[in-house]
Amino acid sequence: LTGKTPEIEAYLYGAMAVVLVFVIKIFSYLSAKVPRQLLITWVTLFFISNLVLFFALHLLGTPIGTLSVIFYIWVGIYNVFLIAQFWGFANDIYTEDAGKRLFVLIMLGQNLGALVGAKMTSLLVRPGGPFSPYQLMLVTGFILLICIILTFVIHKREIKRTENKNVNRAPEKEAKKIEEKPLTKGGGFRVIFKSRYLILIAFVILALNYVNTTGEFIRSNVWYRTAEQAKITGKIETSEEAKAEFLTKLEADFTFIVNLLALLIQLFLVSRIFKWFGVRGAILFLPFIALGGYFIIALGASFAIVKWAKALENSTDYSLMNTTRGALFLITSREAKYKAKAAIDTFFVRTGDVLHSLTVFIGTTYLALSIERFARINVVVAVIWIILCFFTIREHRKLSAKRTEYRAD
Repeated sequence: LTGKTPEIEAYLYGAMAVVLVFVIKIFSYLSAKVPRQLLITWVTLFFISNLVLFFALHLLGTPIGTLSVIFYIWVGIYNVFLIAQFWGFANDIYTEDAGKRLFVLIMLGQNLGALVGAKMTSLLVRPGGPFSPYQLMLVTGFILLICIILTFVIHKREIKRTENKNVNRAPEKEAKKIEEKPLTKGGGFRVIFKSRYLILIAFVILALNYVNTTGEFIRSNVWYRTAEQAKITGKIETSEEAKAEFLTKLEADFTFIVNLLALLIQLFLVSRIFKWFGVRGAILFLPFIALGGYFIIALGASFAIVKWAKALENSTDYSLMNTTRGALFLITSREAKYKAKAAIDTFFVRTGDVLHSLTVFIGTTYLALSIERFARINVVVAVIWIILCFFTIREHRKLSAKRTEYRAD
């Protein structure tokens, strides 16, 4: 759907950002009314009902063009909001020390899920396969129901464990009661802009998404250029069908490499990086990798260079950086873990997409920028991203010191 023109991308990402403002406000209002397990349940049930509604609209014969636009905007919200909600829950139930250990395993599960999910989709949704894309929506809804059940199991387990541990310790029992209550009133944006640390995280995520999405635009252009060269040299037929098949193979091979690298990084490197460099050091790996990758691409965007630079960037993002993003909130308040994280991982992510689309629109329509020049823009933004990371590290150190002093008192 996107990729047709930069204008369409900008409009759709802009629509997502606008819708997310209202979604975050509703989420903040709801979080001040109900406990965390009900909050997670209701939000997840809402998304399940949406999947059922899309299936019903398909059965009623809704035009595919209209349904595709609505679904694209919806899925752009769904695939960041549910994950942000999950990380808020994980940050809420685990201590800082436990989170640093367990988040590595959580991300291992996420990367395994990406591999298994992609393979199962290719097997289930294919010509002559047992499911259509719309029927797979119902399967997704069923899986989300299982996630709700698991949330309740984990919630009850943590309550029981805490009660057994603190049976004769009144302060801890009282603290646990506070955790079970709804959050205080106030929106996610208000929570963010009251904290320098959260503001910095928000702009780190914005810069990250801008660089990554612009990198995907660079990769897509190199892919198409490679396909055209393959047609000219006779490696593939000149038909559009042959070109589509060639691009599909390139994309499938690239996705496999990224998922495999992400899994290997998660298995063998992430825990060691956390041990040797901590959360504050881990946040710097991805921006420096992106800076180096786009600096090389700016010198000459060959297929091999773009392929491996983006593979390393994306796999590090899906493994190390995602783990780090979750761990950054371990030292924050409950309001930040739910409201601020939801706002940052949705609105600020999509704002990065909007800025990318505007850059591509201006760069292609008015400035006739080459792929190498888009890479140079990413080099500049990556430098800004690194600077923001150093400020974030400083604020993280201050907050950690305050928490240590508070526990000592």
